[in-house]
Amino acid sequence: MDGIGKELIQDISREDISAFLISLKNQKDAKLSISATTTARILVSVRGMFSYALKEKVIINDPSAGIKPPRIGSRLPKAISTQDVTRLLNSLKGDNPSNLRDRAILEFMYATGARISEVVDLDVDDLDLTDNIVVLTGKGNKQRVVPLGSYATKSLEDYLVRGRPALIGIKVESGTSAVFRNVRGGRLSRQSAWNIMGNAAKLAKLENVTPHTLRHSFATHLLEGGADIRIVQELLGHSSVTTTQIYTKVTIEALRHVYSTSHPRARG
Repeated sequence: MDGIGKELIQDISREDISAFLISLKNQKDAKLSISATTTARILVSVRGMFSYALKEKVIINDPSAGIKPPRIGSRLPKAISTQDVTRLLNSLKGDNPSNLRDRAILEFMYATGARISEVVDLDVDDLDLTDNIVVLTGKGNKQRVVPLGSYATKSLEDYLVRGRPALIGIKVESGTSAVFRNVRGGRLSRQSAWNIMGNAAKLAKLENVTPHTLRHSFATHLLEGGADIRIVQELLGHSSVTTTQIYTKVTIEALRHVYSTSHPRARG
């Protein structure tokens, strides 16, 4: 109630709530301003309070009804250039078991656009390196078949022949069918996969690169290369093409940048 300036819930009007939400954004100190997402969550709580008060007959009208939350702008996924992808993939040198594994993971992620959970959950039977395909199990246990490029296939073959057996050894957890193993022979965890990506990005001197960055880059580079959006949707495992369409905005932004910097009459 203090934020709205009224002591009794019965005295709060629709205008009071609207003014309160606006004040959350327009703080004198910019550091104290609240994002649209957080403001929307606060509005949900406010609505819940008034809904309960109405149910208990503390109030006869709900002043929060019909108040729309602030529009939350869609965040464009962050992709890196093909040159930066190459730097990232080439950052891991050496042929010890861990390096073979880490290089195979990065090549696999960029080749397939797989989510990090799909990478660590991958089993040997999911791979067909003869036909260069992999079966990925995504959200809701939905499966999809994704092609493997020659670079990813070669990295996987090197790891499966020379890296994975060394990691398995005679460890207790050697019975697992996981493709990617940790140093104890068990299935690699999500956190370990994140650490592998972070280490590679550091070696490549790239900032703000996460496992999802390669998924974004996979989709963006396919669309920039002329791939049909429906095919990209299938490869990513999106249930709706609407989710995939956000990547078209990324390519449009790239086109605008090239146009504005290259066309002689793009700028005044």
